[in-house]
Amino acid sequence: MVGEIEADGRRPGNAEAVDRVYAILTGEDAEDRACEAIPGAACTDVPANYLLNVANGACTKMAEQLASPTLTLPWMLTAIGAPAALAALLAPLKQVGSLLPQLFVAGMIRARRIRKTVWVAAGSVQALCLAAMLAALLLLPGMAAGIAVVALFALFAIASGCGSVAFQDVTGKTIPKGRRGRLLASRAAIGGALTLVAAVLLRLVVSGEAGVGVFALLIGVAAGLWAAAALLFARIAELPGATEGGRNAWESVRQGLAIARANAAYRRYLGARSLLLSAEIGMPIVVVLAQQAAGGGLSSLALLVFAVGLANIVSSPLWGALSDSDSRRVMAYAGGLSTLAGLAALVIVFLAEGAGLIGWLFMPVFFALGVAESGARLGRKTYLVDGAPVAERPLVVAFANTAVGLVALAFGLLGLLADLTGPASAVVLLVVLAASGAGLAWTLPKPEGLVTRNGS
Repeated sequence: MVGEIEADGRRPGNAEAVDRVYAILTGEDAEDRACEAIPGAACTDVPANYLLNVANGACTKMAEQLASPTLTLPWMLTAIGAPAALAALLAPLKQVGSLLPQLFVAGMIRARRIRKTVWVAAGSVQALCLAAMLAALLLLPGMAAGIAVVALFALFAIASGCGSVAFQDVTGKTIPKGRRGRLLASRAAIGGALTLVAAVLLRLVVSGEAGVGVFALLIGVAAGLWAAAALLFARIAELPGATEGGRNAWESVRQGLAIARANAAYRRYLGARSLLLSAEIGMPIVVVLAQQAAGGGLSSLALLVFAVGLANIVSSPLWGALSDSDSRRVMAYAGGLSTLAGLAALVIVFLAEGAGLIGWLFMPVFFALGVAESGARLGRKTYLVDGAPVAERPLVVAFANTAVGLVALAFGLLGLLADLTGPASAVVLLVVLAASGAGLAWTLPKPEGLVTRNGS
Protein backbone atom coordinates (compact mmCIF):
# COMPACT_ATOMS: atom_id res chain seq x y z
CA MET A 1 0.00 0.00 0.00
CA VAL A 2 1.12 3.54 -0.68
CA GLY A 3 1.61 4.73 2.86
CA GLU A 4 3.68 1.82 4.24
CA ILE A 5 7.28 2.10 5.44
CA GLU A 6 9.72 -0.26 3.71
CA ALA A 7 11.97 -2.63 5.65
CA ASP A 8 15.06 -0.39 5.38
CA GLY A 9 13.16 2.56 6.82
CA ARG A 10 12.65 4.34 3.51
CA ARG A 11 9.19 5.18 2.23
CA PRO A 12 8.12 4.04 -1.26
CA GLY A 13 9.12 6.38 -4.08
CA ASN A 14 5.59 7.58 -4.80
CA ALA A 15 4.92 8.41 -1.15
CA GLU A 16 6.53 11.83 -1.50
CA ALA A 17 4.28 12.67 -4.45
CA VAL A 18 1.26 11.50 -2.45
CA ASP A 19 2.33 13.69 0.47
CA ARG A 20 2.69 16.72 -1.82
CA VAL A 21 -0.79 16.32 -3.29
CA TYR A 22 -2.21 15.70 0.18
CA ALA A 23 -0.55 18.90 1.44
CA ILE A 24 -2.03 20.88 -1.45
CA LEU A 25 -5.56 19.60 -0.76
CA THR A 26 -5.45 19.96 3.03
CA GLY A 27 -2.80 22.62 3.70
CA GLU A 28 -1.05 20.23 6.09
CA ASP A 29 2.61 19.19 5.74
CA ALA A 30 3.76 15.70 6.69
CA GLU A 31 5.81 17.09 9.57
CA ASP A 32 2.75 18.83 11.02
CA ARG A 33 0.35 15.96 10.49
CA ALA A 34 -2.08 15.40 13.36
CA CYS A 35 -4.03 12.16 13.66
CA GLU A 36 -6.73 13.04 16.15
CA ALA A 37 -9.49 10.47 16.69
CA ILE A 38 -7.96 7.70 14.56
CA PRO A 39 -5.61 4.84 15.59
CA GLY A 40 -1.96 5.90 15.74
CA ALA A 41 -0.94 3.04 13.45
CA ALA A 42 -3.19 4.49 10.73
CA CYS A 43 -1.42 7.87 10.67
CA THR A 44 1.17 6.86 8.06
CA ASP A 45 -1.57 5.84 5.64
CA VAL A 46 -3.56 9.07 5.93
CA PRO A 47 -2.28 10.81 2.75
CA ALA A 48 -2.83 7.78 0.50
CA ASN A 49 -6.22 7.03 2.06
CA TYR A 50 -7.23 10.66 1.67
CA LEU A 51 -6.40 10.71 -2.05
CA LEU A 52 -8.07 7.35 -2.70
CA ASN A 53 -11.16 8.61 -0.91
CA VAL A 54 -11.15 11.83 -2.94
CA ALA A 55 -10.79 9.90 -6.22
CA ASN A 56 -13.61 7.59 -5.16
CA GLY A 57 -15.79 10.62 -4.43
CA ALA A 58 -14.96 12.32 -7.71
CA CYS A 59 -16.21 9.22 -9.54
CA THR A 60 -19.40 8.87 -7.50
CA LYS A 61 -20.27 12.58 -7.53
CA MET A 62 -19.97 12.78 -11.30
CA ALA A 63 -21.93 9.54 -11.70
CA GLU A 64 -24.67 10.90 -9.43
CA GLN A 65 -25.09 13.93 -11.67
CA LEU A 66 -24.99 11.98 -14.93
CA ALA A 67 -27.68 9.61 -13.64
CA SER A 68 -29.44 12.07 -11.33
CA PRO A 69 -32.92 11.06 -10.07
CA THR A 70 -33.90 14.74 -10.04
CA LEU A 71 -32.69 15.58 -13.56
CA THR A 72 -31.41 12.90 -15.92
CA LEU A 73 -33.54 9.88 -15.02
CA PRO A 74 -36.90 11.74 -15.02
CA TRP A 75 -36.04 13.30 -18.39
CA MET A 76 -35.04 9.89 -19.67
CA LEU A 77 -38.32 8.30 -18.59
CA THR A 78 -40.25 11.09 -20.27
CA ALA A 79 -38.20 10.71 -23.45
CA ILE A 80 -39.02 7.00 -23.77
CA GLY A 81 -42.73 7.58 -23.17
CA ALA A 82 -43.02 6.26 -19.61
CA PRO A 83 -45.82 7.75 -17.44
CA ALA A 84 -44.99 10.90 -15.46
CA ALA A 85 -46.02 9.10 -12.26
CA LEU A 86 -42.98 6.84 -12.56
CA ALA A 87 -40.64 9.80 -12.89
CA ALA A 88 -42.20 11.39 -9.79
CA LEU A 89 -41.29 8.32 -7.72
CA LEU A 90 -37.53 8.68 -8.21
CA ALA A 91 -36.70 11.52 -5.79
CA PRO A 92 -38.64 10.03 -2.82
CA LEU A 93 -37.14 6.61 -3.57
CA LYS A 94 -33.66 8.10 -3.39
CA GLN A 95 -34.18 9.44 0.12
CA VAL A 96 -36.24 6.58 1.52
CA GLY A 97 -34.26 3.79 -0.12
CA SER A 98 -30.87 5.18 0.88
CA LEU A 99 -31.75 6.22 4.44
CA LEU A 100 -34.44 3.91 5.80
CA PRO A 101 -32.56 0.55 5.72
CA GLN A 102 -29.37 1.81 7.34
CA LEU A 103 -30.23 0.91 10.92
CA PHE A 104 -30.88 -2.67 9.85
CA VAL A 105 -27.38 -3.11 8.42
CA ALA A 106 -25.45 -1.24 11.13
CA GLY A 107 -25.15 -4.33 13.31
CA MET A 108 -23.88 -6.39 10.40
CA ILE A 109 -21.28 -3.74 9.60
CA ARG A 110 -20.22 -3.56 13.25
CA ALA A 111 -19.60 -7.33 13.24
CA ARG A 112 -17.00 -6.96 10.46
CA ARG A 113 -13.41 -6.14 11.40
CA ILE A 114 -12.83 -4.60 7.94
CA ARG A 115 -15.78 -2.45 6.84
CA LYS A 116 -14.61 -1.05 3.51
CA THR A 117 -15.72 -4.30 1.86
CA VAL A 118 -19.34 -3.32 2.59
CA TRP A 119 -18.94 -0.13 0.55
CA VAL A 120 -17.14 -2.00 -2.23
CA ALA A 121 -20.01 -4.48 -2.44
CA ALA A 122 -22.60 -1.68 -2.38
CA GLY A 123 -20.77 0.30 -5.09
CA SER A 124 -20.57 -2.82 -7.26
CA VAL A 125 -24.32 -3.37 -6.90
CA GLN A 126 -24.94 0.26 -7.91
CA ALA A 127 -22.77 -0.17 -11.02
CA LEU A 128 -24.72 -3.31 -11.94
CA CYS A 129 -28.05 -1.54 -11.40
CA LEU A 130 -27.06 1.24 -13.80
CA ALA A 131 -25.85 -1.30 -16.35
CA ALA A 132 -29.20 -3.08 -16.09
CA MET A 133 -31.00 0.27 -16.55
CA LEU A 134 -29.00 0.76 -19.73
CA ALA A 135 -30.11 -2.64 -21.00
CA ALA A 136 -33.75 -1.88 -20.14
CA LEU A 137 -33.54 1.46 -21.90
CA LEU A 138 -32.23 -0.11 -25.09
CA LEU A 139 -34.28 -3.33 -25.15
CA LEU A 140 -37.69 -2.68 -23.56
CA PRO A 141 -40.68 -0.58 -24.70
CA GLY A 142 -41.50 2.64 -22.82
CA MET A 143 -43.77 1.44 -20.01
CA ALA A 144 -41.78 -1.74 -19.31
CA ALA A 145 -38.50 0.18 -19.43
CA GLY A 146 -39.89 2.78 -17.03
CA ILE A 147 -40.99 0.15 -14.50
CA ALA A 148 -37.61 -1.60 -14.77
CA VAL A 149 -35.71 1.67 -14.27
CA VAL A 150 -37.73 2.59 -11.15
CA ALA A 151 -37.34 -0.91 -9.65
CA LEU A 152 -33.60 -0.91 -10.34
CA PHE A 153 -33.26 2.58 -8.89
CA ALA A 154 -34.96 1.39 -5.68
CA LEU A 155 -32.30 -1.34 -5.39
CA PHE A 156 -29.63 1.25 -6.25
CA ALA A 157 -30.85 3.49 -3.40
CA ILE A 158 -30.86 0.62 -0.89
CA ALA A 159 -27.27 -0.25 -1.84
CA SER A 160 -26.41 3.43 -1.39
CA GLY A 161 -27.77 3.34 2.14
CA CYS A 162 -25.72 0.27 3.05
CA GLY A 163 -22.60 1.90 1.65
CA SER A 164 -23.26 5.17 3.48
CA VAL A 165 -22.95 3.60 6.95
CA ALA A 166 -19.74 1.84 5.96
CA PHE A 167 -18.33 4.99 4.33
CA GLN A 168 -18.78 7.15 7.41
CA ASP A 169 -17.31 4.47 9.68
CA VAL A 170 -14.29 3.88 7.42
CA THR A 171 -13.79 7.64 7.12
CA GLY A 172 -13.88 7.93 10.91
CA LYS A 173 -11.19 5.23 11.17
CA THR A 174 -8.86 6.46 8.42
CA ILE A 175 -9.16 10.26 8.21
CA PRO A 176 -8.20 12.46 11.20
CA LYS A 177 -10.69 14.78 12.81
CA GLY A 178 -10.26 18.25 11.36
CA ARG A 179 -9.65 16.90 7.85
CA ARG A 180 -12.99 15.19 7.18
CA GLY A 181 -14.82 18.31 6.05
CA ARG A 182 -12.04 19.09 3.56
CA LEU A 183 -12.19 15.50 2.35
CA LEU A 184 -15.91 15.71 1.62
CA ALA A 185 -15.40 19.10 0.01
CA SER A 186 -12.62 17.83 -2.25
CA ARG A 187 -14.80 14.89 -3.31
CA ALA A 188 -17.66 17.20 -4.21
CA ALA A 189 -15.51 19.88 -5.88
CA ILE A 190 -13.58 17.52 -8.16
CA GLY A 191 -16.75 15.62 -8.99
CA GLY A 192 -18.42 18.95 -9.75
CA ALA A 193 -15.57 19.96 -12.07
CA LEU A 194 -15.91 16.72 -14.00
CA THR A 195 -19.66 17.21 -14.16
CA LEU A 196 -19.10 20.70 -15.52
CA VAL A 197 -16.98 19.28 -18.34
CA ALA A 198 -19.66 16.69 -19.09
CA ALA A 199 -22.35 19.39 -19.16
CA VAL A 200 -20.37 21.53 -21.60
CA LEU A 201 -19.78 18.54 -23.88
CA LEU A 202 -23.45 17.65 -23.66
CA ARG A 203 -24.43 21.20 -24.57
CA LEU A 204 -22.05 21.26 -27.54
CA VAL A 205 -22.80 17.79 -28.91
CA VAL A 206 -26.53 17.51 -28.38
CA SER A 207 -28.89 19.74 -30.32
CA GLY A 208 -32.67 19.75 -29.98
CA GLU A 209 -34.42 17.11 -27.92
CA ALA A 210 -32.19 14.46 -26.37
CA GLY A 211 -32.73 11.00 -27.82
CA VAL A 212 -32.40 7.56 -26.26
CA GLY A 213 -28.80 7.27 -27.44
CA VAL A 214 -27.72 10.29 -25.38
CA PHE A 215 -29.33 8.93 -22.23
CA ALA A 216 -27.80 5.51 -22.89
CA LEU A 217 -24.37 7.16 -23.04
CA LEU A 218 -24.94 9.04 -19.76
CA ILE A 219 -26.14 5.94 -17.91
CA GLY A 220 -23.32 3.81 -19.34
CA VAL A 221 -20.65 6.29 -18.25
CA ALA A 222 -22.23 6.50 -14.79
CA ALA A 223 -22.11 2.69 -14.46
CA GLY A 224 -18.42 2.70 -15.35
CA LEU A 225 -17.71 5.44 -12.81
CA TRP A 226 -19.38 3.46 -10.01
CA ALA A 227 -17.28 0.40 -10.90
CA ALA A 228 -14.12 2.54 -10.80
CA ALA A 229 -15.20 3.99 -7.44
CA ALA A 230 -15.53 0.49 -5.98
CA LEU A 231 -12.01 -0.41 -7.12
CA LEU A 232 -10.58 2.78 -5.58
CA PHE A 233 -12.32 2.26 -2.23
CA ALA A 234 -11.04 -1.32 -2.09
CA ARG A 235 -7.47 0.06 -2.02
CA ILE A 236 -8.00 2.14 1.15
CA ALA A 237 -5.81 0.91 4.00
CA GLU A 238 -8.15 0.16 6.90
CA LEU A 239 -7.03 -1.32 10.21
CA PRO A 240 -9.27 -4.03 11.73
CA GLY A 241 -11.89 -2.56 14.05
CA ALA A 242 -13.61 -3.84 17.16
CA THR A 243 -16.52 -6.20 16.56
CA GLU A 244 -17.96 -6.22 20.06
CA GLY A 245 -21.39 -4.72 20.52
CA GLY A 246 -22.91 -5.87 17.25
CA ARG A 247 -26.72 -5.98 17.40
CA ASN A 248 -29.58 -7.31 15.38
CA ALA A 249 -31.96 -4.86 13.73
CA TRP A 250 -34.51 -4.62 16.52
CA GLU A 251 -31.83 -4.32 19.19
CA SER A 252 -30.32 -1.52 17.10
CA VAL A 253 -33.70 0.23 17.04
CA ARG A 254 -34.00 -0.08 20.82
CA GLN A 255 -30.47 1.19 21.45
CA GLY A 256 -30.88 4.01 18.93
CA LEU A 257 -34.08 5.15 20.60
CA ALA A 258 -32.34 5.00 23.97
CA ILE A 259 -29.54 7.26 22.70
CA ALA A 260 -32.08 9.69 21.23
CA ARG A 261 -34.10 9.81 24.45
CA ALA A 262 -31.00 10.39 26.57
CA ASN A 263 -29.42 13.11 24.39
CA ALA A 264 -31.31 16.31 23.70
CA ALA A 265 -28.58 17.50 21.31
CA TYR A 266 -28.95 14.35 19.20
CA ARG A 267 -32.71 14.92 19.03
CA ARG A 268 -32.14 18.51 17.91
CA TYR A 269 -29.73 17.28 15.25
CA LEU A 270 -32.36 14.83 13.99
CA GLY A 271 -34.92 17.65 13.88
CA ALA A 272 -32.61 20.07 12.08
CA ARG A 273 -31.52 17.48 9.56
CA SER A 274 -35.12 16.45 8.88
CA LEU A 275 -36.11 20.05 8.20
CA LEU A 276 -33.05 20.57 6.02
CA LEU A 277 -34.20 17.78 3.73
CA SER A 278 -36.00 20.67 2.07
CA ALA A 279 -32.60 22.02 0.97
CA GLU A 280 -31.61 18.63 -0.47
CA ILE A 281 -34.76 17.72 -2.40
CA GLY A 282 -36.26 21.13 -3.25
CA MET A 283 -34.74 21.52 -6.72
CA PRO A 284 -37.25 19.33 -8.64
CA ILE A 285 -40.15 21.42 -7.30
CA VAL A 286 -38.41 24.64 -8.33
CA VAL A 287 -37.76 23.13 -11.77
CA VAL A 288 -41.50 22.52 -12.18
CA LEU A 289 -42.23 26.08 -11.04
CA ALA A 290 -39.73 27.51 -13.53
CA GLN A 291 -40.96 25.35 -16.39
CA GLN A 292 -44.55 26.45 -15.87
CA ALA A 293 -43.59 30.13 -15.59
CA ALA A 294 -41.52 29.90 -18.78
CA GLY A 295 -44.27 28.09 -20.66
CA GLY A 296 -42.14 24.97 -20.97
CA GLY A 297 -39.16 26.94 -22.27
CA LEU A 298 -36.79 25.79 -19.54
CA SER A 299 -35.85 22.48 -21.12
CA SER A 300 -32.04 22.35 -21.27
CA LEU A 301 -30.68 19.46 -19.25
CA ALA A 302 -27.14 20.64 -19.92
CA LEU A 303 -27.78 24.05 -18.31
CA LEU A 304 -29.12 22.46 -15.13
CA VAL A 305 -26.26 19.96 -14.91
CA PHE A 306 -23.84 22.85 -15.52
CA ALA A 307 -25.39 24.91 -12.71
CA VAL A 308 -25.14 22.07 -10.20
CA GLY A 309 -21.58 21.22 -11.20
CA LEU A 310 -20.50 24.85 -10.92
CA ALA A 311 -22.20 25.12 -7.52
CA ASN A 312 -20.19 22.14 -6.24
CA ILE A 313 -16.91 23.57 -7.53
CA VAL A 314 -17.44 27.02 -6.04
CA SER A 315 -19.00 26.06 -2.73
CA SER A 316 -17.41 22.77 -1.69
CA PRO A 317 -13.96 24.10 -0.68
CA LEU A 318 -15.59 26.85 1.39
CA TRP A 319 -18.09 24.49 2.99
CA GLY A 320 -15.33 21.95 3.69
CA ALA A 321 -13.03 24.38 5.47
CA LEU A 322 -15.92 25.78 7.50
CA SER A 323 -17.20 22.28 8.35
CA ASP A 324 -13.89 21.34 9.92
CA SER A 325 -14.14 24.36 12.22
CA ASP A 326 -17.92 24.59 12.74
CA SER A 327 -20.08 22.10 10.85
CA ARG A 328 -23.30 23.13 12.60
CA ARG A 329 -22.93 26.63 11.13
CA VAL A 330 -22.62 25.07 7.67
CA MET A 331 -25.99 23.38 8.19
CA ALA A 332 -27.52 26.69 9.29
CA TYR A 333 -26.05 28.68 6.40
CA ALA A 334 -27.21 26.06 3.91
CA GLY A 335 -30.74 26.25 5.27
CA GLY A 336 -30.66 30.03 5.06
CA LEU A 337 -29.40 29.99 1.48
CA SER A 338 -32.10 27.48 0.48
CA THR A 339 -34.68 29.82 2.03
CA LEU A 340 -33.40 32.79 0.02
CA ALA A 341 -33.31 30.74 -3.20
CA GLY A 342 -36.92 29.66 -2.72
CA LEU A 343 -38.02 33.23 -2.07
CA ALA A 344 -36.13 34.42 -5.15
CA ALA A 345 -37.91 31.80 -7.27
CA LEU A 346 -41.29 33.03 -6.03
CA VAL A 347 -40.36 36.67 -6.70
CA ILE A 348 -39.19 35.86 -10.24
CA VAL A 349 -42.46 34.08 -11.02
CA PHE A 350 -44.52 36.94 -9.56
CA LEU A 351 -42.64 39.77 -11.34
CA ALA A 352 -41.49 38.19 -14.58
CA GLU A 353 -44.00 35.50 -15.53
CA GLY A 354 -44.15 35.20 -19.29
CA ALA A 355 -40.90 37.11 -19.83
CA GLY A 356 -38.71 35.66 -22.55
CA LEU A 357 -35.64 35.44 -20.30
CA ILE A 358 -37.34 33.85 -17.31
CA GLY A 359 -35.47 30.59 -17.84
CA TRP A 360 -32.15 32.40 -17.57
CA LEU A 361 -33.37 34.35 -14.55
CA PHE A 362 -33.83 31.01 -12.80
CA MET A 363 -30.25 29.88 -13.40
CA PRO A 364 -28.89 31.73 -10.32
CA VAL A 365 -31.68 30.13 -8.31
CA PHE A 366 -30.57 26.66 -9.41
CA PHE A 367 -26.98 27.58 -8.64
CA ALA A 368 -27.93 28.75 -5.14
CA LEU A 369 -29.94 25.57 -4.55
CA GLY A 370 -26.92 23.52 -5.61
CA VAL A 371 -24.72 25.42 -3.16
CA ALA A 372 -27.30 24.95 -0.39
CA GLU A 373 -27.69 21.24 -1.10
CA SER A 374 -23.92 20.76 -1.02
CA GLY A 375 -23.64 22.63 2.28
CA ALA A 376 -26.51 20.80 3.95
CA ARG A 377 -25.12 17.42 2.96
CA LEU A 378 -21.50 18.19 3.81
CA GLY A 379 -22.28 19.91 7.11
CA ARG A 380 -24.56 17.23 8.51
CA LYS A 381 -22.16 14.42 7.50
CA THR A 382 -19.14 16.11 9.08
CA TYR A 383 -21.09 17.00 12.22
CA LEU A 384 -22.33 13.44 12.67
CA VAL A 385 -18.99 11.72 12.04
CA ASP A 386 -17.18 14.13 14.39
CA GLY A 387 -19.85 13.88 17.09
CA ALA A 388 -20.57 10.15 17.09
CA PRO A 389 -18.61 8.17 19.72
CA VAL A 390 -16.12 5.80 18.07
CA ALA A 391 -17.61 2.68 19.65
CA GLU A 392 -21.15 3.59 18.60
CA ARG A 393 -20.50 5.39 15.30
CA PRO A 394 -22.26 2.86 13.00
CA LEU A 395 -25.34 2.83 15.29
CA VAL A 396 -25.52 6.61 15.75
CA VAL A 397 -25.07 7.23 12.01
CA ALA A 398 -27.51 4.50 10.96
CA PHE A 399 -30.22 5.48 13.45
CA ALA A 400 -30.05 9.10 12.30
CA ASN A 401 -30.26 8.11 8.65
CA THR A 402 -33.13 5.68 9.21
CA ALA A 403 -35.10 8.23 11.26
CA VAL A 404 -34.63 10.87 8.57
CA GLY A 405 -35.59 8.28 5.95
CA LEU A 406 -38.98 7.96 7.64
CA VAL A 407 -39.37 11.73 7.48
CA ALA A 408 -38.46 11.61 3.79
CA LEU A 409 -41.61 9.58 3.19
CA ALA A 410 -43.61 12.69 4.09
CA PHE A 411 -41.58 14.79 1.66
CA GLY A 412 -42.89 12.54 -1.08
CA LEU A 413 -46.21 14.36 -0.63
CA LEU A 414 -44.68 17.59 -1.98
CA GLY A 415 -45.27 16.39 -5.51
CA LEU A 416 -48.93 15.77 -4.70
CA LEU A 417 -49.20 19.26 -3.18
CA ALA A 418 -47.64 20.75 -6.31
CA ASP A 419 -50.16 18.88 -8.50
CA LEU A 420 -53.18 19.90 -6.43
CA THR A 421 -52.42 23.53 -5.61
CA GLY A 422 -49.54 24.43 -7.93
CA PRO A 423 -45.75 24.32 -7.46
CA ALA A 424 -45.65 27.79 -5.87
CA SER A 425 -47.42 26.52 -2.75
CA ALA A 426 -44.95 23.66 -2.48
CA VAL A 427 -42.06 26.12 -2.77
CA VAL A 428 -43.58 28.25 0.01
CA LEU A 429 -43.65 25.16 2.25
CA LEU A 430 -40.04 24.38 1.34
CA VAL A 431 -39.04 27.93 2.30
CA VAL A 432 -40.70 27.60 5.72
CA LEU A 433 -39.06 24.21 6.37
CA ALA A 434 -35.61 25.39 5.28
CA ALA A 435 -35.80 28.50 7.48
CA SER A 436 -36.89 26.39 10.46
CA GLY A 437 -34.06 23.94 9.84
CA ALA A 438 -31.53 26.77 9.69
CA GLY A 439 -32.76 28.16 13.01
CA LEU A 440 -32.64 24.77 14.74
CA ALA A 441 -29.17 23.98 13.35
CA TRP A 442 -27.91 27.26 14.79
CA THR A 443 -28.81 26.04 18.31
CA LEU A 444 -26.83 22.79 18.06
CA PRO A 445 -23.86 22.32 20.40
CA LYS A 446 -20.35 21.56 19.17
CA PRO A 447 -20.03 17.99 17.83
CA GLU A 448 -18.42 16.82 21.07
CA GLY A 449 -21.74 17.48 22.82
CA LEU A 450 -23.88 15.48 20.36
CA VAL A 451 -23.90 12.18 22.26
CA THR A 452 -22.71 12.11 25.85
CA ARG A 453 -22.85 9.47 28.54
CA ASN A 454 -25.05 11.50 30.82
CA GLY A 455 -27.35 12.50 27.94
CA SER A 456 -26.99 16.23 28.51
